[in-house]
Amino acid sequence: MLVFNITRRCIVKVMDSLQELLNKYSPQEPPEVLAIKQFVSEQFGADSSVGINGETLVITVRSAALANALRLRLPALKAAVQTNKRFIFRIG
Repeated sequence: MLVFNITRRCIVKVMDSLQELLNKYSPQEPPEVLAIKQFVSEQFGADSSVGINGETLVITVRSAALANALRLRLPALKAAVQTNKRFIFRIG
């Protein structure tokens, strides 16, 4: 019984410290992500989600028409974002 109480106290203490770390963490989006979301919102009035996977930016939009329009405006999008990363468009 003594071992169980000691182990339980250690687990509770670790959980408390993890909670403190998570409360202090405030993630910030990279400027590329913000620029892409702003571009899509201003040009098309639509929402988008953007993920970064290494040297690739994955842009997810709701419709195939919007994804295709973004593909056609890729040079303008790259200029607005100021990056040479690869773009992938997803519908979802």
